[in-house]
Amino acid sequence: MPAYDLFSGTELLGRMTMERMLAGVSTRRYPIALEPVGQDVTTASRSTSKSAVSRRFVAMTEHALADLLAADLTGLDLVAIMIDGVHFADHLCVVALGIDIEGVKHPLALVEGSTETALVRGLLVGLGERGLDVTQPILAVLDGAEALSAAVREVFDQPVIGRCQIHKLRNVADHLPQKVRCPVTKRIRAAYHADSALAAEALLEALAKELDKTPPGAAGSLREGMAETLIVLRLDLPPTLARTFRSTNAIESMISICRDHAKNVKRWRDGQMALRWCAAGMVEACTQFRHVNGHLHLPALRIAAILVEILPRTMGANQGRASMAGAASRGQRLHHPGINWLTSAERHTRPRHVDVSPPVTDNVTGGETSMWRPWPPPPYRGCGWQRRSALAR
Repeated sequence: MPAYDLFSGTELLGRMTMERMLAGVSTRRYPIALEPVGQDVTTASRSTSKSAVSRRFVAMTEHALADLLAADLTGLDLVAIMIDGVHFADHLCVVALGIDIEGVKHPLALVEGSTETALVRGLLVGLGERGLDVTQPILAVLDGAEALSAAVREVFDQPVIGRCQIHKLRNVADHLPQKVRCPVTKRIRAAYHADSALAAEALLEALAKELDKTPPGAAGSLREGMAETLIVLRLDLPPTLARTFRSTNAIESMISICRDHAKNVKRWRDGQMALRWCAAGMVEACTQFRHVNGHLHLPALRIAAILVEILPRTMGANQGRASMAGAASRGQRLHHPGINWLTSAERHTRPRHVDVSPPVTDNVTGGETSMWRPWPPPPYRGCGWQRRSALAR
């Protein structure tokens, strides 16, 4: 009978135990969180002791960890990935978060150890073995560790590396005296919000020359990875989408949920325990996820990554610009596996929020532009995704 199977099984009991433990109830005080069922039943009960609760929680978190590491990623169309680490006492868990074309966040994997290249490479290779398409263009937003960048470039065919601007601000400030940290931080933030990547780079270079007179570590830290911190400006992302990819806040939010759920743990026995708690926190964070800011512009992000970063890199800067300008002058579309151009009939059958506007005449080349923007257009002027040919850039 279904009712007998339900009450005789332990899955419901284990799920309730996991919910209460993640909410902060300790094993010693677990009976207090239960509903009152009478003194006689409470006295005779044997499944509410701290040992029984601990065994059920260990079993449930092991299932959560196994399900997370074995999830099928076939058909998951990612446009961005973020990788960061979370510390549980002396144990470090490296976690990966993916963002698909619809703006939905997906916890992908985690591994215990350090951010060494071999470890992170193993994590990313495991994603490919589970069905993730590593041939598509993808934006990887990282905290600046060289091991992470090397692993992403080794596993993914067409990565575009971006660096968290908040991490860069902290790294530069750590090299400065306390009295100059605030004004220098303000100038760096102003540069990160400049009108173009060239303007931002000029402002940062001028600031770096001034910092050469102070402790030299600050200027070197500012110059290191400067191009990667300006990736949102080079891709010309709209403000809402740029706010998402300026930093690793999306994955930091998930990590903070994991830390919050594990705040009552005082003794971490081994790395497997850290993995179990981290996996349980990541599963719980999934229930609180929302679409990323500016998710309607994510298709334009992929096109920008191809036209601005990947094509000039694979074809050579001059040849890439010539190919894009030639396609624009002939009124043709530049073919690439990651760009899904729509025909006129297809544009009228798709929903408006993912539709694209018809091509327009380029003022420089006289032909149709080779890049289209999402429709309807952004409600602001001078920002967002604009129709431009590569020659006009």
